[in-house]
Amino acid sequence: MSSEIIAPQNKVYGRSPLLRNIPMHYCPGCSHGVVHKLLAEVLQDLGAQDKAVGVSPVGCAVLLYDYIDIDWAEAAHGRAPAVATGLKRSRPDMHVFTYQGDGDLAAIGTGEIIHACNRGENITVIFINNAIYGMTGGQMAPTTLEGMKTATTPYGRRADLHGYPFKVSEMIAQLPGTGYVTRQAVHTAATVRQTRKALKKCFEDAYAGKGTSFIEIVSTCNSGWKMTPSGANQWLVDNMLPFYPLGDLKNKEV
Repeated sequence: MSSEIIAPQNKVYGRSPLLRNIPMHYCPGCSHGVVHKLLAEVLQDLGAQDKAVGVSPVGCAVLLYDYIDIDWAEAAHGRAPAVATGLKRSRPDMHVFTYQGDGDLAAIGTGEIIHACNRGENITVIFINNAIYGMTGGQMAPTTLEGMKTATTPYGRRADLHGYPFKVSEMIAQLPGTGYVTRQAVHTAATVRQTRKALKKCFEDAYAGKGTSFIEIVSTCNSGWKMTPSGANQWLVDNMLPFYPLGDLKNKEV
């Protein structure tokens, strides 16, 4: 284990021992940092440091391998499910997951994610939905809400011109190969706790061979949204959550 790792974990303020002690590159208020912490904690709970492989493609999370001390693979834009499929089929004893944004998974990677889920690949997919292309300047994404202003929709998204916002999890839940599909958030302490619980179930179910586990995390991008961190959290509550309601969409155990 790297000497940069912080250990042991303080139960109140500390970090998972899997998190490296390096500066974050994310904007203040970004949801990615919270999700990274939860991901490290869940992998630690599962004892998966030597049994986990993450796939991070292009996007804001492209440097995810810097932060969590497990094995990583890089993928071309949108192709993480294909890479994860190969990894899991060659090493079924491993926890294999992808970490993808809405521009990556729901745009250029739509075909990859649909077919991986339809095949029922036993991987976990972590889908960060902040309704915008964060890394490349704030352009409209497939998940951008109607009326939402972005760099490429300065007057707001119009359904007749730009199409409708894409509810990815609802589509994924219809595919027979998925076992657990859920939508969560990390803007409050309560939602953070619930997301941690759901994320752990995703890894457990996929490892148990129940098909693809899919967790969408409705997130903020205060830089892309041109808001303060607190303002972005409130905008998420007022606008994102009514359209992307939280909760489980599919659970084969129920």
